[in-house]
Amino acid sequence: MPANLPPQYYELERVFKAEKDPAEKLRLAKELLTMMPKHKGTDKLQADMKSKISKLAKEIASGGKKGGASRSEQLDHIDKEGAGQVVLIGPPNSGKSSLLDALTNAKPMIADYPFTTREPLAGMMTYESISIQLVDTPPISPDLFETYLLGIIRNADLICMVVGVGDDGFEERAQYVFDKLKERRVILTHTVPDPDSIEDASLAYKKTIIIAHKIYDDGGEERSHRCAELHPGFTIVKTSILDDDTLDNFKTEIYKALNIIRVYTKTISSEPDFSDPIILKPNATVEDAAFELHKDFAYKLQFAKVWGEGKFDGQRVQKTFVLTDGDIIEFHI
Repeated sequence: MPANLPPQYYELERVFKAEKDPAEKLRLAKELLTMMPKHKGTDKLQADMKSKISKLAKEIASGGKKGGASRSEQLDHIDKEGAGQVVLIGPPNSGKSSLLDALTNAKPMIADYPFTTREPLAGMMTYESISIQLVDTPPISPDLFETYLLGIIRNADLICMVVGVGDDGFEERAQYVFDKLKERRVILTHTVPDPDSIEDASLAYKKTIIIAHKIYDDGGEERSHRCAELHPGFTIVKTSILDDDTLDNFKTEIYKALNIIRVYTKTISSEPDFSDPIILKPNATVEDAAFELHKDFAYKLQFAKVWGEGKFDGQRVQKTFVLTDGDIIEFHI
């Protein structure tokens, strides 16, 4: 029986065979396995790939031939918390750690010399009624590139490319990050293409906004305009830890870029609970919100009442009703 493998499989297989880094090779092997149609024609192929995955996992767990792979495997994933995971990347001394320090309770090491951050560090940023996870990462430069960053970046909900516009040369330093990640099949983009239109399955397109940081340094404002010229289409967010307004704007732009909505709940004859909203994607329905609480709850749902902009108070709606940001729902089962 023929395997009937898609064309993308063969391209990804070529990349897999050429890859030398064990952690990245393991990730590619898992992708290849998921792409295989599940029928008798691929039974041997599946068994071979599972064997390769097992062998790679053991190699990584033991540190590999060159050592250090076990550490990379441990660092290439950060458990997601809050309404979204936002990963801060950038060249050395761009200001990623100072942003994390100013916006969260995390305490990164901050210094005037490069390469202070050697491992990822996560903290929670509060925006209105929700918490968003920010992850600081080691810098990317010709002198340092931690391969485990590829897993963290691929898993993120949003990438913040932090560009330090406080001094000259930011253009080359930032472009190196774009180019290095593209070389490793991660494409930073302002608009993620439809998955069905992506011909090369090995490529990861990541929604990215650019943070023009240190704008109050001498020449920083002018360089931020240059940054916008160099990266048309990208959202450019100007920030400084010396200005709370820019940090508030940073939070707002992060929330907008995550492309999520907040929905609040209330029980009958009580006030809404604004402390713990349900996080949904735009165009989500009442039924989607119910599933976020519990699948059994969703199955028993009869109807709901909704309060919000453009609705009359306590409007009775069915499961298929589309919700908008800030709506309040009262479920009836």
